[in-house]
Amino acid sequence: MKKGILIGSFKAWQDYTAVNHDLSDVVVQDINFKNKKIQWVEYIFNNTIFLNCKFKKGQAIELISLGAFVYPKFEGLPYNPYRTNLYTPDELLEGYSVSEDNSVDLKIYNRFKESRYTPPLNEAMAQRLHDFNIDEALKRLVHYNLKGMTNKKCVGFMGGHSAQRSSEAYYNAARTAKLLAEHGYYIVSGGGPGIMEAANLGAYMAGKSQNELDKAIQILSDLNFDTSIVNAKDYLATNYVTNAQKVLELYPDGKHNLAIPTWFYGHEPSNVFASHIAKYFSNSLREDILLAICLYGVVFAPGSAGTTQEIFQEAAQNHYGTFGYYSPMVFLGKKRYVEDTSLYSVLHQLALGQPYKDLLYLTDAPELVLEFIQNHPPVAVI
Repeated sequence: MKKGILIGSFKAWQDYTAVNHDLSDVVVQDINFKNKKIQWVEYIFNNTIFLNCKFKKGQAIELISLGAFVYPKFEGLPYNPYRTNLYTPDELLEGYSVSEDNSVDLKIYNRFKESRYTPPLNEAMAQRLHDFNIDEALKRLVHYNLKGMTNKKCVGFMGGHSAQRSSEAYYNAARTAKLLAEHGYYIVSGGGPGIMEAANLGAYMAGKSQNELDKAIQILSDLNFDTSIVNAKDYLATNYVTNAQKVLELYPDGKHNLAIPTWFYGHEPSNVFASHIAKYFSNSLREDILLAICLYGVVFAPGSAGTTQEIFQEAAQNHYGTFGYYSPMVFLGKKRYVEDTSLYSVLHQLALGQPYKDLLYLTDAPELVLEFIQNHPPVAVI
């Protein structure tokens, strides 16, 4: 029997048990069995796990006596550790208003930061179960094949979270993402503000005119700040979220794309232009999976220390062929990566004699990013 089966609905339970009475290594999640007549003794339970399921009195005890593991429910959490799908912007923003932010996103962050460094056992278990389920939902979205390649041609964008909406770096990242999305690539970002938002915005606007993208960025850039805040980042503007919502209303039904943020940086709002949001508690897991799924390439726009870390993290994955493929690394910003820093030269030196050296590219032009990625698909590690 195939291991690792996850059953997440009663219909799926009926379909599976119609032909299988051996439930060894099966995980049953989030199903209400209270009003169902099931003869549990007819099934074989061996390493069978029930997560967040509801039972009539005595059913859970019977299952445990038959050899199943029944995990208790978590009470009082602002998130569901057993969710089976990714988030949407509307779900995370539910409860938000300009006058007061009571969003689901902020409630989860406030809960997380109470014990972010030393969570008690129950809280830590809930967070890890949540992140596991986000992992599983993300894998279903990008759809890995048996060789470790994704069905979606994922291209990631990295860059500064503080890049202003009115900046050249933001505009170039948005244009690049738009072009790539229009040519069949699935855009992925870290899900926050700055370059991350620019990437999701560009992908969302795929198929629309350049003038429409310009108009969207113009709306986004018209920000109002609390005068008491000096050198405030864009996302601290009082109309940061509402301006983004105006763009969504003006241009509904944008192209699907993905964001992978974290509550570790929960003070930064998740941007609203991603159709799917894989939000994690663990930042280390989030960073690793973000780079791991972007097998068709990563575009590095100007950024600071965090972006530099991601550059060398991706270089390490390429250097050792960690995920079975060598992937393009494109640097969008000659000034940042040659004049202001020597990062591009350092990376070239690091890559000497390595297969991924030919997958490094430096440019300022969105069109050339597209051309390079089209001409340099992922290379399987031999």
